[in-house]
Amino acid sequence: MTWKTNKKHHKLDESEVGTIRKDWSRCIRVALVYPNRYHVGMSNLGFQTVYRLFNEIEHVVCERCFLPDDTYLTADHITTIESKRPVSDFDIIAFSLSFENDYPNLITILEKAGLPPRYIDRKDTHPLVIAGGIACFLNPEPIAPFIDCFLIGESEPILNQFFEIFETGTDKTSCLKALAQNIPGAYVPLFYKTAYNSDGTIYSFEPVCDVPAKIKRNFVEDLSSISTYTTILTPNTTFNRTFLIEVARGCKHGCRFCSTGYIYRPPRFRPLLLLEKCLNQGLSLTNRIGLVGAAVSDHPEIRELCNYANQKISSHTSQLSTLPIELQADQEKPGEDIRISFSSLRADALVPELISLLKQSKAKTATIAPDAGSERMREVINKSITEKDILNAAEALVSGGIPNLKLYFMIGLPTETMDDVNAIISLCKKIKHKFLIASREKKHIGEITVTINSFVPKPFTPFQWVAMDDVLTLKKKIRKVKDGLKGVANLRVHADIPRWAYIQALFSRGDRKVADILSLANYNKGNWAKTLKASPVNPHYYIHRERSLDELLPWDFIDHGINKSFLKKEYKKAKEGITSPPCPMESCNICGVCNEKCE
Repeated sequence: MTWKTNKKHHKLDESEVGTIRKDWSRCIRVALVYPNRYHVGMSNLGFQTVYRLFNEIEHVVCERCFLPDDTYLTADHITTIESKRPVSDFDIIAFSLSFENDYPNLITILEKAGLPPRYIDRKDTHPLVIAGGIACFLNPEPIAPFIDCFLIGESEPILNQFFEIFETGTDKTSCLKALAQNIPGAYVPLFYKTAYNSDGTIYSFEPVCDVPAKIKRNFVEDLSSISTYTTILTPNTTFNRTFLIEVARGCKHGCRFCSTGYIYRPPRFRPLLLLEKCLNQGLSLTNRIGLVGAAVSDHPEIRELCNYANQKISSHTSQLSTLPIELQADQEKPGEDIRISFSSLRADALVPELISLLKQSKAKTATIAPDAGSERMREVINKSITEKDILNAAEALVSGGIPNLKLYFMIGLPTETMDDVNAIISLCKKIKHKFLIASREKKHIGEITVTINSFVPKPFTPFQWVAMDDVLTLKKKIRKVKDGLKGVANLRVHADIPRWAYIQALFSRGDRKVADILSLANYNKGNWAKTLKASPVNPHYYIHRERSLDELLPWDFIDHGINKSFLKKEYKKAKEGITSPPCPMESCNICGVCNEKCE
């Protein structure tokens, strides 16, 4: 079946713009793997950026690889897009991991590449298996037995140094030790041992040789000279030939459920001039631009950025209108209908310039994330927007010409009651009322889509200690919301599947023992019901157990600069319904990150 895989790759390859091809001679060969389908992986800006950064190193050639489509799962080999070579021919297999639920695919890919999944069974002749990405920043332990070396943190500062140390054809253990001793953020599981208490909690996590006891994250303090943008344009993504530009990293608001607001502290914004340059670069390739970040509307120069983008759209439209009608009809992208979208909008930061840009871009849908229905619940999670902010945002967007709204909520948050679940229903109905009034004035009624996600506790957040709701309770809450909004015209409700949230929580909160569950799931060909029933490791122990504040957590060996005492204080404030101010984004002594920078 390999020929079918290559035929599929050829079709994908032909649709791409920006593919990088390099001569293999005298180069370190890296197979960059996204452990999901091509469509998903190529929609990931981090994956595309690492692909470009690898290839910018002169003596490195990097090619991409993805999980095959179901039709081709019988293929004998996993091959790359660029050269169609098996990944086993490469010196390094590098996994880009953004989502915990992709962990099972990692084992599938290693096996289909002809490699033993566990590092202890691989030989010096096998490729070195490394991994990075936000899932690794949080908790690499559930997949630690499968990975030779993790790179914790942002990749820009250390890639050159990594490839200066790495040598092909050398003793793998010696190479890994050199990496662990000399590369900041390099975590080699082989060199660390976990000891357990009789109750299953971790007693100690210590190095077994001369390597750092703590793995300190890599962090780019200044983004003013570093651009992050789409490397390859393709229609085969969620965003369909959209040129993505990273506006910022991190988020100042510190929502207590969100790891982004903590592991990327302090948040950093790119300067306006750099963003304008990236915008122009993107418009030379396509008519679709996506501005991405955890909170794009928080950019200190968001008005100026929107005005600049509006000017580009107006100028482009004027140029197009001067063409003869027959040429206008034949005008190919990127010449027609410039469209600029945002990955995230805060309800309390919708400045007129931003709404005007959405309208000029002919945006059909805007997204607001109240996250919780009640004011009480938003205080618990430190979501610093009010019901008034949310209603005003809905009205402003529809009045500004955006016909459809998407609303994101979570269920199962700490201290949540059924009254809080009912508040989601109530708030959606209030939003619908504002939406309807504004829509009537525009003489067009769009649609509201409500998405319900199950809360999963994440490492390095104030909620890392809490127990997750059980699947039956989550299903009950989802049904409550769906029933409460049934029959509301022009409103649809979607919800995630709680059992998959359960699996995500297992990977998010687990230690190295969870690798045995992963191996069993792979043996059972993804049958999780059978796997969880037969597992000698109790998954409930990781998911439904509230952790002691004094417990040693599986991810405590990673240093993101944040004091654990700060997270404990935030957790206690959450239980009391006390909010905290946003990160001031300047030197302070609140969370510990800036104290570390000053040392």
